[in-house]
Amino acid sequence: MTTPIDLRSDNTAGAEPYVLEALAAVNHGTAASYGDDEVTARLQRRVSEVFERPAHVFGVVSGTAANALGLSALCPPWGAVVCHESAHVAVNEAAATSMFADGAPLLGLAGEGSRLTTDAVAACFARTGWGDPHQSQPSVLTVTQATEMGEVYEPDEIGALAELARSRGLRVHLDGARFANAVAALGCAPADLTWRAGVEVLSLGATKNGTVTADAIVTFDDDVAAQLTYRLKRAGHVASKGRFVAAQLDAYLAEDRWLASARRANAAMARLLAGLAELGHHPQPAARANIAFLPVPDDVAARWVDAGLLFYGIEPGVVRLVTSWATTDAEVDEALARVRAVSR
Repeated sequence: MTTPIDLRSDNTAGAEPYVLEALAAVNHGTAASYGDDEVTARLQRRVSEVFERPAHVFGVVSGTAANALGLSALCPPWGAVVCHESAHVAVNEAAATSMFADGAPLLGLAGEGSRLTTDAVAACFARTGWGDPHQSQPSVLTVTQATEMGEVYEPDEIGALAELARSRGLRVHLDGARFANAVAALGCAPADLTWRAGVEVLSLGATKNGTVTADAIVTFDDDVAAQLTYRLKRAGHVASKGRFVAAQLDAYLAEDRWLASARRANAAMARLLAGLAELGHHPQPAARANIAFLPVPDDVAARWVDAGLLFYGIEPGVVRLVTSWATTDAEVDEALARVRAVSR
């Protein structure tokens, strides 16, 4: 039987060994509950070091929780969240943001590929009835980095979107489910893609990149942090044994391990796409992170499945491929060999 090669999602990979070691290390003795422990305090210090300024971090168990709760602390009940039309918050999170933000709608805008543009956001603002109580008022701009299709925003692009948002009084949120992959792809500092560019709240993804069940909300705003203290408890996201969540995130961010994991995932995708390009398959849009969408005829995709490749067909004629921190060069080379074999 052919051993499957899993390119479905970075969620299918296991945990980085250093994460499991960190969990084992805190599984001795006792510690204060509900985040009152030294491991959580160490994580707070670690996040401030990584982002080069005082920051607040709140561990949660999913990216959906990070997005919905982070956005709820930025958006009033009469507000609306502006996002790309393909944004995870709008398409894949079952209106969680609207639930936690007291019904706030999400305004999905077209862009270039999977990225928002300042032109699209400006056009949204131009057709808004500002001050009209019959209309929800755009109150938060959320940007996904890296995007759902593997594109990335340069720091100045994030900055331009944030500046435009601030010109109309909007707050700025970054959905960083694959934030590490974006930082690794750009080779910039985490601060360059967040507070230096005008971002106030970051949903920091970690589960896709090597933790077990630990993502986080990071904010650089004291008032937002004060809100989140209560919003997380009300939503059931304050773990009684919080040290186990904090230990994963602290190990993840220590010694740039998170970026090393992301570089491996990105490199695996680059290797895969280079081989597929030789066979005439190119991602649309061009991908710089560890996720790519490719136009592939359905009959060809079916042959890939028969060859033991696991991936998602997003719509007729389009497949999604994802690599992870655990994807090896040998797996990529074997995947390409199978594609070549069924392409003859």
